[in-house]
Amino acid sequence: MPFIMVGLGRMGLGMSRRLKARGHEVYGYDADASTRERAKEFIKVLESLEELKGFEEKVLWLMVPHAVVDNVIENISPYLKEGDVVIDGGNSHYRDSQRRYRELKSLGVYFLDVGVSGGVYGEEMGYCLMVGGDREAFERIEPFLKDLSYEGVGYAYLGSSGAGHFAKMVHNGIEYAFMQAIGEGFELLRESGFGYDLKEVARIYNTGSVIRSWLMELTQKVFEDFGELEELEPYVEDTGEGRWTVLEAVQRAVPVPTIAEALFARFRSRQRNSFRDRLLAGLRYEFGRHSVKKRHE
Repeated sequence: MPFIMVGLGRMGLGMSRRLKARGHEVYGYDADASTRERAKEFIKVLESLEELKGFEEKVLWLMVPHAVVDNVIENISPYLKEGDVVIDGGNSHYRDSQRRYRELKSLGVYFLDVGVSGGVYGEEMGYCLMVGGDREAFERIEPFLKDLSYEGVGYAYLGSSGAGHFAKMVHNGIEYAFMQAIGEGFELLRESGFGYDLKEVARIYNTGSVIRSWLMELTQKVFEDFGELEELEPYVEDTGEGRWTVLEAVQRAVPVPTIAEALFARFRSRQRNSFRDRLLAGLRYEFGRHSVKKRHE
């Protein structure tokens, strides 16, 4: 069965190359002409979605931002046939995935939501794949999942529509908390007065300790690539999954204080000249005549 990747950015192209290297028939499409041109070195590229007409049966894997998934599905719908499988491998909200499942089911088309983790290293090492949707569709595409996955076992069918993206949402919430803990711990190490080589601390933390992990390996790499981090701005973005995790926890009355605090810390990282902190300084002056520092334009 032909595999067609829609979205040939870093993740989409890396996944396509991995599948092709393992003997699969792989095609790709991207809305950007220059991206299509670059991808031609590695896979067969469709110049327009209209070329989908030529495929009797197909698996279409969407690797695009969640904000454009509906638009992409609308554009491919005229070329879908009963029994085709559409997969959303991006970070979509699980309720959107459930809606898309129902809409495509009415056309006789399978829809799977697959949470993907592994980043740009996944092409070489394999990905972690969390699958939601109809088991029948999962079984049909299992050969692709096996070859995409870490050591051929880094994938799982997790349940009905939405289960894959819900699991990936929580995965990213946990990731936020892990990263926040690493950041706080290494800041304390830096301010301890011991003059630690933080790259060496990260290395030893990752050598047989209970906190060893890929994120700790990446912490060591950060210090290798950026030294004392002086060139980096203290601005940490979020792409939505942490917010969704906290909102789901609120709706279900499940306490997730560590994940919530990690999310709020990201918001805090983006503030410049915080109004809240200026108000706190003013309050300390008013009740105790503590000194204040005034800005100089």
